[in-house]
Amino acid sequence: MSLSWRDRLQIFFAPGQVSITRFPKGLHYRAPKNGRLNYSWPKSKALTTISAVCHEKPGKVLWASPLEELERCLDGVRGAEAVITISNHFVRYSVLPAQKDITNPAELNTYAEFHMREVFGERVAAWILSVGAWDPCYGGVCAAVDRELFEQLDELATRCKVRLQYIEPYLTSAFDGFRKRFLDARSWFAVVEEGRLCLVLLEDGAWRHIRNRRIAHDINDELLAALDQEAILFPGSKGVAGTVYLLAPAYPELILPEGCGWRIIWLQAGPMAAPSNVRALPGPDEASTCAASG
Repeated sequence: MSLSWRDRLQIFFAPGQVSITRFPKGLHYRAPKNGRLNYSWPKSKALTTISAVCHEKPGKVLWASPLEELERCLDGVRGAEAVITISNHFVRYSVLPAQKDITNPAELNTYAEFHMREVFGERVAAWILSVGAWDPCYGGVCAAVDRELFEQLDELATRCKVRLQYIEPYLTSAFDGFRKRFLDARSWFAVVEEGRLCLVLLEDGAWRHIRNRRIAHDINDELLAALDQEAILFPGSKGVAGTVYLLAPAYPELILPEGCGWRIIWLQAGPMAAPSNVRALPGPDEASTCAASG
């Protein structure tokens, strides 16, 4: 056991916004679990919250502007511990089918890379992969982040003298925060942020399918269309569409038409753009900072 009295920073990193919520110093208990340290933070209110609007720069990668804004926001913050939750705009996801022959992390890494190459092609060579909550009988989920973005965030934390605990994808971190709510044998989990919709099909608590798509038009129409399309691909019993657990803090007025067959259960994210009660579970590479959980 070890103790820490550092401030904690919860950072949400998205194309159009960077937000930092700072929690005050307090007693932090650390207990090793599966090769990764777990943290229990004080339940006190946030000390400060800083947000910056980002504008895409022509000819630059999508994350160039938020990276600059994050460095500006971290100016003067030293010695704090940070968790960075990155927008689904910057992450690719895929469900890994069950594979009972996998017996160790090395085999899982190889299997995940092979599967991601089958789905996304040779672009995978430029990504960092992480597998969350793997079960040989039920499969798992693999998340991929651009290696250059990951390295830039890590270098930025070092320059700003911030102790980076881990980087986590928004979808899987949100799933961890709300997973106890998903009690149905079959349900959908939708995470909606500015310009992006992630839709997950869950069956008996296991990931079955993930769709990560841009929002080009009206979110109400696009969510319904995506749900209906997925229901056709993965039909439920007796033609019933299903239950949708919806996390959409940027769209509080989002509704679906009556009689559409879908039942929405709203999830409350709290004061930050990303849930504050999320954590990362270990992937196959225990040394990796980018953790996909769920």
